[in-house]
Amino acid sequence: MRIGITGHMNLCPATVDLVRAGIGDALAAHRDGDLVGFSCLAAGADMIFAQVVIAAGGRLAAVVSSADYRDAKVDLEDQPTYDRLLSQAAEVTVMPFETGGREAYAAANEYMLASIDRLYAVWDGRPAAGKGGTADAVSRAQSREIPVTIIWPAGAERMS
Repeated sequence: MRIGITGHMNLCPATVDLVRAGIGDALAAHRDGDLVGFSCLAAGADMIFAQVVIAAGGRLAAVVSSADYRDAKVDLEDQPTYDRLLSQAAEVTVMPFETGGREAYAAANEYMLASIDRLYAVWDGRPAAGKGGTADAVSRAQSREIPVTIIWPAGAERMS
């Protein structure tokens, strides 16, 4: 099973454990054969998903949106986790963008959607803030008839 992730970056600290458990529960329902998790390794939902996939014995397929993504977009406190996950990835695809931005994120999402059987969305249900975001990825998956599993546990919150 090839599963992708989209989700919010700005999760409240207490929400991280809720989301980790929710992703673990969702993966348990889809663990029939080889598990490959596709993640863009953004902070928040993407990194949590990648960690849970690896812990479950799955393979991580990292999709990096631009050549400068780590240095330009990954906060200093998240860089060690990003580096560790990237080094543990079974495959790494870097999109053909030198610098990040909405177009690069949308291209990474498109690549992921073309590669998966199911999408997990750590999403509070709010409308899209722009191209390449969580709601946009959910909409694009649904338009392609890719099954979407929404993971937003009771009590989950985003930081404002």
